[in-house]
Amino acid sequence: MRHFGHIAPEVRQRLFHQEPCEFDTGSPARVLSAALGATLYSPATRPRLADDIVKQAGLGVVSMVLCLEDSIDDADVVAGEENLVRQFADLAGRDGTELPLLFVRVRTPEQIPDLVQRLGASVRLLSGFVLPKFTEERGIPFLEALASAEAASGHRLFAMPVLESPELLYRESRVESLEGIARAVDKYRDRVLALRLGVTDFCSSYGLRRAPDMTAYDVHVVASVISDVVNLLGRADGTGFTVTGPVWEYFRVPERMFKPMLRTSPFLEGQAVELREKLIEHAMDGLLREISLDQANGLLGKTCIHPSHVLPVHALSVVSHEEFGDAADILRPERGGGGVLRSAYTNKMNEVKPHRAWAERTMLRAEVFGVAREDVSFVDLLAAGIPG
Repeated sequence: MRHFGHIAPEVRQRLFHQEPCEFDTGSPARVLSAALGATLYSPATRPRLADDIVKQAGLGVVSMVLCLEDSIDDADVVAGEENLVRQFADLAGRDGTELPLLFVRVRTPEQIPDLVQRLGASVRLLSGFVLPKFTEERGIPFLEALASAEAASGHRLFAMPVLESPELLYRESRVESLEGIARAVDKYRDRVLALRLGVTDFCSSYGLRRAPDMTAYDVHVVASVISDVVNLLGRADGTGFTVTGPVWEYFRVPERMFKPMLRTSPFLEGQAVELREKLIEHAMDGLLREISLDQANGLLGKTCIHPSHVLPVHALSVVSHEEFGDAADILRPERGGGGVLRSAYTNKMNEVKPHRAWAERTMLRAEVFGVAREDVSFVDLLAAGIPG
């Protein structure tokens, strides 16, 4: 699979200076963690789940979570497990069908080995498990269960812990909670693909819900948690993990209080005024703003609960021609001693040593999401990715 693999090859050639790389479930963890992109959640109880997965893969989705936790009723867990096993068997019988990376969000550690055993040969389609309400105390049993299931099945399985517990949110327990999480995920570093942020749960602890014209970063109690998670768990010194962005809850806005957050000029240049109006109508201007703030704050990828959110995440994850040029200049072997140089676009300073970690991360993103041509904007990428 590859990002933007659902659009025609000739269109990709027109859009990309460097096309996104191909990857699969066996690719290195560093590639998969960066390539998760917009991870689409779906209840595990959906009766045509296999068809839904194939459909979404054809629309550009590269990672999905099939949820047995908050998205389904407590009374439906057993039925959801049975449905998962049936649907995976269905998918396993569709030879040659391209599928996204598939993860299952469980409720208890015991579900992990049980599901792996029940999946049988179709476990080869499973990339891992999403672990809810992760803390050191609650998380270690999940990670131990995953390690045991991996050993028993002989199939590589990744974990994606969700950071969403009140202990992490509350000021008096945050540092201790974060340090415990750091110990747990470091112990199982080779199995932790990414850390996910459960911002909806954070908001619920205070009876809050952000409006469609506000981002998670406008809710200060939430923004402070994101900052501290990145501070301890997202460092670029080799100790950090990929931390993904929070879910965006809205699909449509009947009425808004503030001005839209999308400038008009990029859409005029791309002759895409109608696209701008559609994005605003469906609350995508807020989503685009939040994606930009995710990236500015060290997050990569995003939890999504609606298919329409996938393309904006991927379009804004593509590395611009300017970013790529700056990163390449900074990482030239002859620059190893440091120094300062003017950007090829003559609009900024590139300081080699301080900007090296940024350049390395940018090159990894360029590998999995591609590099846009010099005259291609995110508007062009959005327009090209929309099904005709």
